[in-house]
Amino acid sequence: MASFFGGRDKGGGAGLESERVSRHSSGWGQLLTRLHSEESLRVLDIGTTSSTNINFITSLGHSIYLANLVEDAAKPEWIVPGEEGEGTRFDVERFLTEHLGFSGRGFDVVLFWDAADYLPEELLAPALERIHAVMAPGGQLLAMFHAPGAARTDFCRYHLTDTNKVDVQRAGDYPLLHYYTNRQIERLLESFQGFHFFLGKDNVSEVVVTR
Repeated sequence: MASFFGGRDKGGGAGLESERVSRHSSGWGQLLTRLHSEESLRVLDIGTTSSTNINFITSLGHSIYLANLVEDAAKPEWIVPGEEGEGTRFDVERFLTEHLGFSGRGFDVVLFWDAADYLPEELLAPALERIHAVMAPGGQLLAMFHAPGAARTDFCRYHLTDTNKVDVQRAGDYPLLHYYTNRQIERLLESFQGFHFFLGKDNVSEVVVTR
Protein backbone atom coordinates (compact mmCIF):
# COMPACT_ATOMS: atom_id res chain seq x y z
CA MET A 1 0.00 0.00 0.00
CA ALA A 2 1.18 3.51 -0.67
CA SER A 3 2.40 5.43 2.34
CA PHE A 4 1.75 8.92 3.65
CA PHE A 5 4.98 10.91 3.96
CA GLY A 6 7.06 7.71 3.74
CA GLY A 7 10.44 7.07 5.38
CA ARG A 8 14.09 7.30 4.59
CA ASP A 9 15.38 7.31 1.05
CA LYS A 10 16.01 3.84 -0.29
CA GLY A 11 16.95 2.52 -3.68
CA GLY A 12 16.59 -0.89 -5.28
CA GLY A 13 19.62 -2.40 -3.61
CA ALA A 14 22.74 -1.78 -1.59
CA GLY A 15 25.55 0.12 -3.23
CA LEU A 16 23.41 1.56 -6.04
CA GLU A 17 23.32 5.14 -4.81
CA SER A 18 25.13 7.71 -6.93
CA GLU A 19 25.64 11.43 -7.04
CA ARG A 20 22.79 13.71 -7.96
CA VAL A 21 22.77 15.25 -11.44
CA SER A 22 20.75 18.40 -12.10
CA ARG A 23 18.27 18.15 -15.01
CA HIS A 24 16.06 20.86 -16.50
CA SER A 25 12.37 19.92 -16.31
CA SER A 26 9.81 22.14 -17.99
CA GLY A 27 7.05 19.86 -16.74
CA TRP A 28 8.13 20.20 -13.12
CA GLY A 29 8.45 23.96 -13.58
CA GLN A 30 4.82 24.09 -14.69
CA LEU A 31 3.61 22.12 -11.67
CA LEU A 32 5.83 24.13 -9.32
CA THR A 33 4.00 27.29 -10.29
CA ARG A 34 0.74 25.68 -9.23
CA LEU A 35 2.17 24.41 -5.95
CA HIS A 36 3.27 27.95 -5.10
CA SER A 37 -0.05 29.55 -6.05
CA GLU A 38 -2.54 27.15 -4.44
CA GLU A 39 -2.99 25.83 -0.92
CA SER A 40 -3.42 22.39 0.65
CA LEU A 41 -2.94 20.32 -2.49
CA ARG A 42 -2.63 16.54 -2.43
CA VAL A 43 0.44 15.20 -4.24
CA LEU A 44 1.06 11.58 -5.26
CA ASP A 45 4.71 10.70 -5.93
CA ILE A 46 5.10 7.52 -8.02
CA GLY A 47 8.79 7.08 -7.42
CA THR A 48 11.49 5.90 -5.07
CA THR A 49 11.13 7.54 -1.67
CA SER A 50 12.88 10.90 -1.42
CA SER A 51 13.02 12.71 1.91
CA THR A 52 13.86 15.83 -0.12
CA ASN A 53 10.48 15.60 -1.86
CA ILE A 54 8.59 14.94 1.36
CA ASN A 55 10.18 17.92 3.10
CA PHE A 56 9.77 20.22 0.11
CA ILE A 57 6.10 19.44 -0.54
CA THR A 58 5.10 19.64 3.11
CA SER A 59 7.04 22.90 3.57
CA LEU A 60 4.71 24.43 0.97
CA GLY A 61 1.69 23.38 3.02
CA HIS A 62 0.67 20.40 0.87
CA SER A 63 0.36 16.69 1.67
CA ILE A 64 2.29 13.97 -0.16
CA TYR A 65 1.57 10.29 -0.68
CA LEU A 66 4.07 7.75 -2.00
CA ALA A 67 3.73 4.69 -4.22
CA ASN A 68 6.95 3.17 -5.60
CA LEU A 69 5.29 1.18 -8.40
CA VAL A 70 8.43 0.10 -10.25
CA GLU A 71 10.13 -1.43 -7.23
CA ASP A 72 6.92 -3.07 -6.04
CA ALA A 73 6.01 -4.45 -9.49
CA ALA A 74 9.44 -6.09 -9.86
CA LYS A 75 8.73 -8.51 -7.00
CA PRO A 76 8.06 -12.10 -8.16
CA GLU A 77 4.92 -12.44 -6.02
CA TRP A 78 2.83 -10.75 -8.73
CA ILE A 79 3.55 -13.41 -11.35
CA VAL A 80 0.82 -16.05 -11.08
CA PRO A 81 -0.35 -19.00 -13.22
CA GLY A 82 -2.62 -18.11 -16.12
CA GLU A 83 -5.73 -19.92 -17.24
CA GLU A 84 -5.44 -23.57 -18.20
CA GLY A 85 -3.20 -23.92 -21.23
CA GLU A 86 -1.75 -20.41 -20.79
CA GLY A 87 1.53 -19.25 -19.32
CA THR A 88 2.03 -17.02 -16.30
CA ARG A 89 0.52 -13.56 -16.00
CA PHE A 90 0.91 -10.44 -13.88
CA ASP A 91 -1.77 -10.20 -11.18
CA VAL A 92 -2.86 -6.69 -12.16
CA GLU A 93 -6.01 -6.37 -10.07
CA ARG A 94 -4.37 -7.53 -6.84
CA PHE A 95 -1.45 -5.19 -7.45
CA LEU A 96 -3.72 -2.19 -8.05
CA THR A 97 -5.77 -2.97 -4.96
CA GLU A 98 -2.69 -3.18 -2.76
CA HIS A 99 -0.61 -0.32 -4.15
CA LEU A 100 -3.11 2.10 -5.67
CA GLY A 101 -6.06 1.39 -3.39
CA PHE A 102 -6.77 5.03 -2.61
CA SER A 103 -10.26 6.08 -1.63
CA GLY A 104 -11.53 9.65 -1.69
CA ARG A 105 -8.07 11.23 -1.94
CA GLY A 106 -8.67 13.39 -5.00
CA PHE A 107 -5.02 14.01 -5.93
CA ASP A 108 -4.26 17.41 -7.42
CA VAL A 109 -0.74 16.62 -8.62
CA VAL A 110 0.73 13.26 -9.64
CA LEU A 111 4.47 12.87 -10.23
CA PHE A 112 4.57 9.73 -12.38
CA TRP A 113 8.15 10.42 -13.46
CA ASP A 114 9.48 7.80 -15.93
CA ALA A 115 7.76 4.81 -14.30
CA ALA A 116 6.00 3.95 -17.58
CA ASP A 117 9.27 2.84 -19.15
CA TYR A 118 9.99 0.35 -16.35
CA LEU A 119 6.55 -1.14 -15.60
CA PRO A 120 5.29 -4.39 -17.15
CA GLU A 121 3.22 -3.59 -20.23
CA GLU A 122 0.10 -5.35 -18.93
CA LEU A 123 0.19 -3.23 -15.76
CA LEU A 124 0.84 0.22 -17.23
CA ALA A 125 -2.51 1.12 -18.81
CA PRO A 126 -4.58 -0.18 -15.84
CA ALA A 127 -2.32 1.71 -13.42
CA LEU A 128 -2.78 4.97 -15.34
CA GLU A 129 -6.54 4.43 -15.43
CA ARG A 130 -6.60 3.85 -11.67
CA ILE A 131 -4.54 6.99 -11.09
CA HIS A 132 -6.90 8.97 -13.33
CA ALA A 133 -9.81 7.71 -11.24
CA VAL A 134 -8.30 8.92 -7.95
CA MET A 135 -7.34 12.38 -9.22
CA ALA A 136 -9.42 15.47 -8.58
CA PRO A 137 -11.00 17.26 -11.56
CA GLY A 138 -8.33 19.65 -12.82
CA GLY A 139 -5.58 17.52 -11.30
CA GLN A 140 -2.34 17.34 -13.27
CA LEU A 141 0.05 14.48 -13.96
CA LEU A 142 3.70 14.71 -15.01
CA ALA A 143 5.20 11.74 -16.85
CA MET A 144 8.55 11.23 -18.58
CA PHE A 145 9.44 8.88 -21.42
CA HIS A 146 12.84 7.84 -22.75
CA ALA A 147 13.45 7.95 -26.49
CA PRO A 148 15.98 5.74 -28.29
CA GLY A 149 19.38 7.30 -27.79
CA ALA A 150 18.52 8.73 -24.38
CA ALA A 151 21.67 9.75 -22.55
CA ARG A 152 20.66 7.89 -19.41
CA THR A 153 18.40 4.85 -18.97
CA ASP A 154 19.15 3.90 -15.35
CA PHE A 155 16.18 3.72 -13.02
CA CYS A 156 16.44 6.92 -10.99
CA ARG A 157 15.06 8.83 -8.06
CA TYR A 158 13.94 12.38 -8.84
CA HIS A 159 14.54 14.99 -6.14
CA LEU A 160 12.46 18.16 -6.32
CA THR A 161 13.91 21.66 -6.16
CA ASP A 162 12.35 25.11 -5.94
CA THR A 163 13.38 25.78 -9.57
CA ASN A 164 12.54 24.28 -12.96
CA LYS A 165 15.21 21.64 -12.35
CA VAL A 166 15.15 18.26 -10.63
CA ASP A 167 18.11 16.35 -9.21
CA VAL A 168 18.40 12.88 -10.73
CA GLN A 169 20.04 10.03 -8.82
CA ARG A 170 20.41 6.37 -9.77
CA ALA A 171 18.22 4.38 -7.42
CA GLY A 172 17.95 0.78 -8.55
CA ASP A 173 18.91 -1.89 -11.02
CA TYR A 174 15.62 -2.20 -12.89
CA PRO A 175 15.78 -2.54 -16.69
CA LEU A 176 14.15 -0.09 -19.06
CA LEU A 177 11.40 -2.17 -20.70
CA HIS A 178 9.85 0.11 -23.32
CA TYR A 179 10.24 3.08 -25.63
CA TYR A 180 7.00 4.90 -26.48
CA THR A 181 6.32 7.22 -29.39
CA ASN A 182 4.28 10.39 -28.88
CA ARG A 183 1.28 8.68 -30.47
CA GLN A 184 1.58 5.73 -28.08
CA ILE A 185 1.89 8.13 -25.16
CA GLU A 186 -1.29 9.89 -26.24
CA ARG A 187 -3.12 6.56 -26.34
CA LEU A 188 -1.84 5.59 -22.90
CA LEU A 189 -3.08 8.92 -21.51
CA GLU A 190 -6.24 9.19 -23.60
CA SER A 191 -8.43 9.62 -20.50
CA PHE A 192 -6.64 12.91 -19.78
CA GLN A 193 -6.86 16.31 -21.46
CA GLY A 194 -4.64 19.28 -22.24
CA PHE A 195 -1.44 17.58 -23.41
CA HIS A 196 1.74 19.64 -23.01
CA PHE A 197 4.83 17.90 -24.46
CA PHE A 198 8.41 18.94 -23.70
CA LEU A 199 11.54 17.34 -25.16
CA GLY A 200 14.71 17.46 -23.11
CA LYS A 201 18.24 17.64 -24.50
CA ASP A 202 18.82 14.16 -23.04
CA ASN A 203 16.15 12.59 -25.32
CA VAL A 204 13.73 12.22 -22.45
CA SER A 205 10.35 13.70 -23.27
CA GLU A 206 7.97 15.06 -20.65
CA VAL A 207 4.22 15.44 -20.78
CA VAL A 208 1.86 17.23 -18.42
CA VAL A 209 -1.79 16.21 -18.71
CA THR A 210 -4.94 17.28 -16.89
CA ARG A 211 -7.75 15.18 -15.37
